[in-house]
Amino acid sequence: MPGKLKAKIVAGRHLPVMDRASDLTDAFVEVKFGNTTFKTDVCPKSLNPQWNSEWFKFEVDDEDLQDEPLQITVLDHDTYSANDAIGKVYIDIDPLLCTEAASIISGWFPIYDTIHGIRGEINVLVKVELFNDLNRFRQSSCGVKFFCTTSIPYSYRAVMVHGFVEELVVNEDPEYQWIDRIRTPRASNEARQRLISLMSGELQRKIGLKVLEMGGNAVVGYLQCFDLEGESGLVVRAIVHSACSSQRLSQNFSVSVPTLIFTGMGSGGSAGKEAGPLKTLLRQQTQTTLEQREFPFFTLTSFPPGFLVHVGGVVSARSVKLLDRIHNPALGNTRSYKLLDWNSVTADEPETRDAWWEEIRQEIKSHAKALGCHAVVGYSENTSICEEVCILSASGTAAILNPRYMREGCLDFGSTDHRFDDPSPPSCGFCHIPYDELNMPFPAQLAYCYQCRRQKVPDVLFTTIDLPAEAAVTGKGCLIQARLCRLKKKAQGEVNATAISNLLPFMEYELHTQLMNKLKLRSMNALFGLHIQISVGENMLLGLASATGVYLTALPAPGGIQIAGKTPGDLNNEQHVAAIQKRINDAITKNKELYQIKPPELTDEGVGSPIPEPRQRSRLFRSHSESSDDFSELDLSHGKKDAFVLEIDDTDAVEDIHSLLTDAPPPAGFHSCSTETMPGIYNWTSGIQMFTSVRVLRLNNTNLTNQGLNKIFTDLCENLLKSFYFKLRSTVPCCLCHLNFTVAVPEEELVQVSVTAVAMTFDKDQNQEKPPEKATTKVTTVKMTPLSFLPGTRIIKYLGIINMFFIRETTSLREEGGVSGFLHSFIAEVFAMVRAHVAALGGNAVVSYSMKDCVLMENPNKNQAQCLINVSGDAVICVRETDQEQTTNTGQTCGTIDGAT
Repeated sequence: MPGKLKAKIVAGRHLPVMDRASDLTDAFVEVKFGNTTFKTDVCPKSLNPQWNSEWFKFEVDDEDLQDEPLQITVLDHDTYSANDAIGKVYIDIDPLLCTEAASIISGWFPIYDTIHGIRGEINVLVKVELFNDLNRFRQSSCGVKFFCTTSIPYSYRAVMVHGFVEELVVNEDPEYQWIDRIRTPRASNEARQRLISLMSGELQRKIGLKVLEMGGNAVVGYLQCFDLEGESGLVVRAIVHSACSSQRLSQNFSVSVPTLIFTGMGSGGSAGKEAGPLKTLLRQQTQTTLEQREFPFFTLTSFPPGFLVHVGGVVSARSVKLLDRIHNPALGNTRSYKLLDWNSVTADEPETRDAWWEEIRQEIKSHAKALGCHAVVGYSENTSICEEVCILSASGTAAILNPRYMREGCLDFGSTDHRFDDPSPPSCGFCHIPYDELNMPFPAQLAYCYQCRRQKVPDVLFTTIDLPAEAAVTGKGCLIQARLCRLKKKAQGEVNATAISNLLPFMEYELHTQLMNKLKLRSMNALFGLHIQISVGENMLLGLASATGVYLTALPAPGGIQIAGKTPGDLNNEQHVAAIQKRINDAITKNKELYQIKPPELTDEGVGSPIPEPRQRSRLFRSHSESSDDFSELDLSHGKKDAFVLEIDDTDAVEDIHSLLTDAPPPAGFHSCSTETMPGIYNWTSGIQMFTSVRVLRLNNTNLTNQGLNKIFTDLCENLLKSFYFKLRSTVPCCLCHLNFTVAVPEEELVQVSVTAVAMTFDKDQNQEKPPEKATTKVTTVKMTPLSFLPGTRIIKYLGIINMFFIRETTSLREEGGVSGFLHSFIAEVFAMVRAHVAALGGNAVVSYSMKDCVLMENPNKNQAQCLINVSGDAVICVRETDQEQTTNTGQTCGTIDGAT
């Protein structure tokens, strides 16, 4: 056998009382892996049992070690009736299977029950012995290292990058497959948890196999998502970047220096083994005489200097699909999985999920190519599901990557492409437009770069990536959010899908308009870390866009906001328009001072013509059937050429301006951003506090309008932020970094907003000296952060990813403090279980932590609620740095790409 798994049950503590007569428990443990089960002896009448069992041994294939979790069930022994379940522990074996893996999993694990929550702890030891398997047809991917971080992991250097891979696995949801049509909450929840754990393990193994086929040995930017499609099934999806060969950098610690090959994959295909400098791997079709190359996607949002040459802007695509059109071919698996395989479905058969995603990716590619780019970075995919309707969304940033890191001929550059002949300064080069200004895919204001004066730059830049470390910025950044609600009629099937499809482009346009207005109001010219989310409910659509606004020195200064147009009703007078204009101008002046924005002085000689001549540009956008007489140019200057014009022509426009002016900044001493660190702040301290908050609002008013719904949704998000500032008021000066908002409509008239962020403290005085620490010390408690690093520490070892799924259900919602108390206690239990698993691996921190799914279902009339949470992150070992070793910009503590300067 290629592998042997050994487990030992040591002891338990703080178990619940199961025998009311004695107020004690007769506990024993079942240890199960695959189809093999072992049992410990019963420890009678004790709430702190000592089992000290023998080593239970399982002889298994290594592929089973990746697919299956070790399942530990604690029960109370009853002589005359069925044994009562106390709770379960699922232990992922995968962290023991990769290179540099821990030799043992040992620690106290919370015993979790889906009805009662945590019910004590159990001490477990787990070991794995793997034998050499040279079988080229093996189905395991042992040895492949997975990272959740969206940057090159600290202490590693990428040597070869292969690109992007995706995979998905489907199965029937046990929640909708009740035995004899009777649902038992515990049995249904545990079946769901176990199934998702199995599907997650198989998905990770299959992605690892693709990595090995390409000659890689690690995956960076691993993103796994769950789609709960009701009766249509349960889907586990994963998209990842990064297949690259890399080496570990030497450090000032006594650690081994292994070699890694980070491997990402081409969508739906594989590529041959390669060696040498950094490459983006594009899939090759050997069946045709003409070589077909795959377009490179990167889920990474942070890159080493020199990797990004130019950024074109955000590209996105959305599609509305009906789940009842899905074809689910069952592929004869012992676990009755239904794996969607694009090779097994012909064109005449119904649609499949991966065909849907491929359609989305093709649209993203066409948008990026229209911008003159050959890659997409900061790429992400997500879904929103309501009944039979599913909205598929994907977005990223079109970019050009440095060709010197690519294999010769792997990217389609023309012989006349001179964009790389004269390298641009790193502080401004990524801002330079990658497209031809005479053939722009959209109208835009262009000017010569305010840094180098050699290349053209846009007036505004939107991206989904973090701000490059080498970028030149003026002042500080801030969080900018756009929020939007739209009511829709209840409908079914194609009528419902069509109504949603018709609303989506207008919602996206309005969200972008809000972002632009708020950016101009803050006198900034670029957005980073942009994340747009549109969620669907039975009678509404919610849109939420979050980003970090900054002032890039290379881009021209914003020209302000100019009010124009006629005002409706009693607003039809010049005095009122003038008053609004004054308020806007005052807000811009105040924000310049607040965010310390002082645009550099530039003479007119350094600035080129803003855009091509109107007649020349209009030819690019007219259809062939239009004549020059029918086409009229729009004059949006309104007397001020560089102003951003807001037309007031209806009540919606007035409402937009009102919300724009009432969008208050954070309190004094606070900053907030959606990126890993705040642009303009460099003197971070080691003070850090991660938090997660979920707020649920039930809409009781059935006569809501779009404006009323918008105000309710905006107040919900604003009050969440205000509650953070209030609770963290003792930590000022403080910055809320990596603010990740997730919005959902889990039920009719129920709006849910989830937020995960980290509060980081910094010194007010940029030049303030810190007392030096005497030595490098290990972090003693398990820290958690959504960042890829911990301020003031150095990561010395990655132990593997933590990917956990939990379900909690209650039939006593009011007694547990309502929805608020129920969610708070559940999230606290999730934190405790994550920390326990990391500590058992020998780690002391979780970085790149994310709560990707939090689904709440509530039935207040029956006093019931159910919540599903999926969390992930990288388990690491950190040590504190001495003062001399700390970097001034914490965001730069990431790995490098071979050859980068």
